[in-house]
Amino acid sequence: MNGVLKGSWVTYTLVTLITLVSVFPLYYTIVMASHTNAEMAASTPPVLPTMSIFDNMKKALELAPLNQGLINSLIVSGAITAGTVALCTLAGFAFAKLRFRGSNLLLAICVATMMVPLQMGVIPLYMLMARLGLAGHLPAVILPSLCTAFGVFFMRQYISSAVPDELIEAAYMDGAGPLRVFWSVVVPATRPAMAVLGMLTFLTAWNDFFWPIIALSTQNPTVQVSFQSLATGYAPQQSIIMAGTLYGTVPVLVVFALLGRQIVGGIMQGAVKG
Repeated sequence: MNGVLKGSWVTYTLVTLITLVSVFPLYYTIVMASHTNAEMAASTPPVLPTMSIFDNMKKALELAPLNQGLINSLIVSGAITAGTVALCTLAGFAFAKLRFRGSNLLLAICVATMMVPLQMGVIPLYMLMARLGLAGHLPAVILPSLCTAFGVFFMRQYISSAVPDELIEAAYMDGAGPLRVFWSVVVPATRPAMAVLGMLTFLTAWNDFFWPIIALSTQNPTVQVSFQSLATGYAPQQSIIMAGTLYGTVPVLVVFALLGRQIVGGIMQGAVKG
């Protein structure tokens, strides 16, 4: 069959059901964003969206600084993603292919930090940001997240299996230094993993609420922090909240559309190598 596997009707049925279940929350958000509380609370709630969604989005933009939050989130998420991918790939290369004293101990300490809850370090971290004069500004959110233990471990594992030692030794024999080997050999071989890490990092930074609401002011929020301005009053309008949520979800969908192929390619490549 020319190396192509054909799925049965059971496979297509399962894939279709999983797709519908995955897409349903987004679709129902669109439906809720285009109706009022009374319409959604009716005995027979609506199942189709209407053009009122644009009016609700306009009201959401009037109630909360979503545009400012959107810009701030793009800056924060973009900076964190770029820094995490670059620094974690570089650290992963060092742990995977460079030999230096104490590398195993340093890697163990790095991985062990993943078991420390973020809440334990909030007070000293905020005191540090305040002493540096960064409290209330975007760098206070960006700097603590520029490199993660998960990213270092993830890239270290991928580089260990994806980049043969013989290839690196050949580059050294040709006169290349560690940085040249990293840029010319490691980076091209690890682009799928970098795309996966970038996607996960962007989503994590975009959805982060706990630290931004502490480190930033209400006049300079991220998009997640700005959502709290929508849930005001005795009976918050769920349609407006959902419209604002949908407005803040668009960049995430765009990033997934741009990096989706790389993510699938990285997963498939890792599966083949495994």
